[in-house]
Amino acid sequence: MHDVAIVGAGPVGLFLACELGLAGCSVLVLEREPEPGSPWRTEPLGTRGLSATSLEAFHRRGMLDQLLAASGAEPVTSPETDAPQPPHIVGHFAGTVLDPAKVELGAWPYRLPTPAPEFLMTTLDAVESVLAERADKLGVEIRRGVTVDEIAQDEQGVTVHAGVQRYPARWLVGCDGGRSTVRKLAGFAFTGTEPLFTGYVMLAELEDPEKLTPGINLTATGTYLRLEAEGHLGMMDFDGGAFDRTQRLTREHLQEVLRRVSGTDVTLTGVTHASSFTDRAMRASTYRHGRILLAGDAAHIHSPLGGQGLNLGLADAVNLGWKLAATTRGQAPDGVLDSYAREREPIADSVLDWSRAQVAIMRPGSHTDAVQGLVRDLLATEDGTTYVFRRFTGAAIRHDLGGEHPLVGGNAPDFRFADGIHLGELMADGRGLALEFGTEDRLRGAVEGREDRLRHVGAPVRNDLGLGAVLIRPDGIVVWASDRGADPAGFERAVERWFGGPR
Repeated sequence: MHDVAIVGAGPVGLFLACELGLAGCSVLVLEREPEPGSPWRTEPLGTRGLSATSLEAFHRRGMLDQLLAASGAEPVTSPETDAPQPPHIVGHFAGTVLDPAKVELGAWPYRLPTPAPEFLMTTLDAVESVLAERADKLGVEIRRGVTVDEIAQDEQGVTVHAGVQRYPARWLVGCDGGRSTVRKLAGFAFTGTEPLFTGYVMLAELEDPEKLTPGINLTATGTYLRLEAEGHLGMMDFDGGAFDRTQRLTREHLQEVLRRVSGTDVTLTGVTHASSFTDRAMRASTYRHGRILLAGDAAHIHSPLGGQGLNLGLADAVNLGWKLAATTRGQAPDGVLDSYAREREPIADSVLDWSRAQVAIMRPGSHTDAVQGLVRDLLATEDGTTYVFRRFTGAAIRHDLGGEHPLVGGNAPDFRFADGIHLGELMADGRGLALEFGTEDRLRGAVEGREDRLRHVGAPVRNDLGLGAVLIRPDGIVVWASDRGADPAGFERAVERWFGGPR
């Protein structure tokens, strides 16, 4: 019997498997597809954007250099400065590209430079190859070509059925996408809002490509995107999601839609690959039923607007991994595993609303045109641009952990020590960190006996942001902080709450 079975070998399932394997759990990953690789996972159809928060997670597990290399990106060197730097990219909101120069850096005082880029264009294949290699080194077993058809659970564990095969495990996590078999078989409710549009993405040959304007184009009848790769097109047809994946995509249908939403008589002479999607926005009513949990698109779906889907799923995996590992090892205090759903469900709701808002603004119509103009004016301001940037990067995320310090519940700054080592490099083994930026060593005693879960580091840093000490979970979330010179009251309680008692 494995400690954890994961259904789905996409980025979310593989990252979760790596987190569990790092903690010493025995992990089995079951994947329906027989081989890892397809045109939908390589460039250009498999192109995805990773946000700063996701890249920070790769940095903290020592996988950033491999990811950059697999993505064809240049290695990132440690910044010389210890002061926050302006971003190079902000992203877009509802088709409006924003100006990085208008980001107000003073909007969040606990941001520090990091070797992780602000943003990375990569492919699903690149992400999965890096994670699969790491999973293999950690002893994770991946079985491909396995189609799950039944699930049974009791108080001791879960048995996954795939034809005549049986796969018992103590825990099961569904990371098997928006049409999750695990979610359906386990009886999770899945509710939300129905779609306003059918979206299409395709690789096609055009007789007259000059008739389509490059980039994102909002028109009187919909939206189309002409992307950098030759023949790589996207469309949004506001038909109420009428054309779903059960219908065959023909060249004639795709040409009809493209002509309608672009307002041109462009001609498709051939289609190599094509797929449709909608902006249906839904979430599982809970992320856990007994010993079965959900993560990634299995737990939430929404339109790809804003590029939040993959990043949201990876953050699920980072949040869940250490909690499920500690539970499996019998080291998790009461409520730690339940905090996964409590923390991640509100964030999913926020992302779903972020997606819905963009769809509403892009929907054709005279009233929408008026709203678009107003929104563009607001986004052109420093406040508007900064707001979108905080959402785009994940910097706005704050878990409600009950602490009084403003850093509690947020992502830990990437402090740099005098020898040049970054905080992220200290987290590669998956343990939490108790950091003291002085020489008094007042916190070491509370860490003793928990060294397998929590590491104490006492050393000055180049920019301590006015802090004296910080307690950080394995997922990089700050659960306690004390300003320089302040009494570290509450540290021991925070340690017990998140890391349990000593051995």
